[in-house]
Amino acid sequence: MGSYGKLAKRALDTEMPVMVKMQELLRGAKNAMSLAQGVVYWQPPKQALDKVKELVWEPSISRYGADEGMSSLREALLKKLREENKLYKSSVVVTSGANQAFVDLVLTLCDAGDKVVMFAPYYFNAYMSFQMTGVTDILVGPGDPETLHPDADWLEKTLSETKPTPKLVTVVNPGNPSGTYIPEPLLKRISDICKQAGSWLVVDNTYEYFMFDGLKHTCIEGDHIVNIFSFSKAYGMMGWRVGYIAYPSDVEGFTEQLLKVQDNIPICASIISQHLALYSLEMGPEWVREHVKSLVKNREIVLEALSPLGDSSVKGGEGAIYLWAKLPDKFINDFEVVRWLANKHGVAVIPGSACGCPGNLRISFGGLTESDCRAAAERLKGGLEELVKDGMVP
Repeated sequence: MGSYGKLAKRALDTEMPVMVKMQELLRGAKNAMSLAQGVVYWQPPKQALDKVKELVWEPSISRYGADEGMSSLREALLKKLREENKLYKSSVVVTSGANQAFVDLVLTLCDAGDKVVMFAPYYFNAYMSFQMTGVTDILVGPGDPETLHPDADWLEKTLSETKPTPKLVTVVNPGNPSGTYIPEPLLKRISDICKQAGSWLVVDNTYEYFMFDGLKHTCIEGDHIVNIFSFSKAYGMMGWRVGYIAYPSDVEGFTEQLLKVQDNIPICASIISQHLALYSLEMGPEWVREHVKSLVKNREIVLEALSPLGDSSVKGGEGAIYLWAKLPDKFINDFEVVRWLANKHGVAVIPGSACGCPGNLRISFGGLTESDCRAAAERLKGGLEELVKDGMVP
């Protein structure tokens, strides 16, 4: 067995991150353009970056901060939660991005061996967070074939009949990888089902500002609900790593247990990053929405590139930065298609198998400017036309 046998089983049994696979693939594919990673093309607000530059030599920047986050940032976030998200009974902990926020919550709310619920197509990093913490009894519910919305009837039946009752249910709204938005009535029904069963509901709102076609994002609140938010996409702060958890203030002991986990992972989010987050917040949500408007054309461009698959094969795009596309039935090995598209046609997308749905693709339209997106989309369309007509020609 050797030294390999000494590695942790929970790590060995955890899926390899699809983005690591994609990075390896892109390194080997000559001049490939990426419609894969969930990023935006813009940087944080210039005014915010200029203010941060002045702080580099400030001694407090190099010291540890409060585990829960800078008080000034937390106060600003609580104001934002009240005014924008209509969350009035929530407390805040600042984290090193939304992924770290999710790991914090899994460790705070779940024990190894607990049952949890996700819906396909699911966010691959959330799935991995369960796996690597020993929460391996992951029940994956179906999405509606037409809308990809979580199947609330299935959830109600599963939570009422499964013993022990699943500890936690999680959804992303709007969705990663689906790009679909869960309407408020459905979100409330999911919440009511979880409350009745005694299960936590964790809602990832990373893409709260990324709404199209006049749709409006909503949040819900309750003693069984935890909301996750992120600065990464909205303010172009991917590399600065700032997210936050809005959790119910009235749940006894939640703060203490959450801070145990927080202190043992990052201690605190980067201090200079928290300052940038605070300065970015001062720009207001309109700064973000103006940038999101620029993605409408990207979405149109990528939708047209997916046309060789047929209109009925493409879902999502209501929110977030993703479209979800079904491959022809014979291409169930979607990673081989992804590899072929990268090497033969110079464009990268994400395989649906990473999200629990083999035979599909996730396409991101957020990471490139319009001109670059158009160039990448031309490559994608050419590849899909060849795929449908002739297969994966070497």
